Amino acid sequence: MSAASQSRPWDVHRLPSAAGRTFLITGGNAGIGYFAAEQLAATGAVVILGSRDRARADAAMASIRSRVPGARVRHLPLDLADLSSLKRAVDALDIGHLDAVVHNAGVALDDPPRRRTVDGHELMFGTNHLGHFALTQWLAPLLSTAPAGRVVTVGSFAARSERLDLADLQSAQDYRPKRTYGRSKLAQMSFGFELDRRLRTAGSRVLSVVAHPGGALDSLTPSRPPVAVTSPGVRLRALPCALVVQGKDAGAWPIVRAVLDPGVQGGQLWGPRVFGLRGAPRHEPVPSHMADPAVAAHLWAASTELTGSEPHLGFR
Repeated sequence: MSAASQSRPWDVHRLPSAAGRTFLITGGNAGIGYFAAEQLAATGAVVILGSRDRARADAAMASIRSRVPGARVRHLPLDLADLSSLKRAVDALDIGHLDAVVHNAGVALDDPPRRRTVDGHELMFGTNHLGHFALTQWLAPLLSTAPAGRVVTVGSFAARSERLDLADLQSAQDYRPKRTYGRSKLAQMSFGFELDRRLRTAGSRVLSVVAHPGGALDSLTPSRPPVAVTSPGVRLRALPCALVVQGKDAGAWPIVRAVLDPGVQGGQLWGPRVFGLRGAPRHEPVPSHMADPAVAAHLWAASTELTGSEPHLGFR
């Protein structure tokens, strides 16, 4: 990229070319992940949608191709709630390197009962955090081979008000769905910041960046049938909310910038400009509880044990 292009203000509607690069987005078939995939596909990159549902992935790819002529998109069967399946999934990628992975897929439950993954872990913590933690190990060789690999972890505004209970990471003793979800996203963000510290210590070229979509509502999101349909009436009624929040298309902007912008640095947090809830993407200060080294070390050790991963996740 030329010096002139690097000096231009970031424009969410005029993204730099990423031709020749390959990106994997977990949960790229819906929501924030879909719009990140659509926007990245427009840069000329190969975009891989990690999804356990083939039909939904096919619908997402058809939608992207209808809006991005010549889009290079493909599907990777991926189930983050089944740790034993992740190495096979990565082997099926059949690529020489991976320029970025976006850890986006997530489960959010509103009501009890407490549910479990195939491996017996609490479903939200197990999918949102442990699944991505384990996946990172299998992707490490591909990311390390890239000229400037990135791990972009998608957090949530909900994590700001939560704190990890290191004695009950999986909410076995006190399960409250919304709190458990917020803590699972906090665990993801803590992992993203700790991963970058470890990558810097190891002298790796790979960067770990954390991004969040702010307040992103379905009712303010443009329709992408058959992936998602928002009626004009629903959007009209939601317009007052647009003063403080936004749609999922705009919610994808910080994630896309974290993937593409050559000025982004490891260990940074990116989110919407206006109160962290809406607007163009900006670099945000990292809340201290998200990057506490002692908490992160405890979480990392527990995650390593629970997933059977290597302590250094295989990066070089």
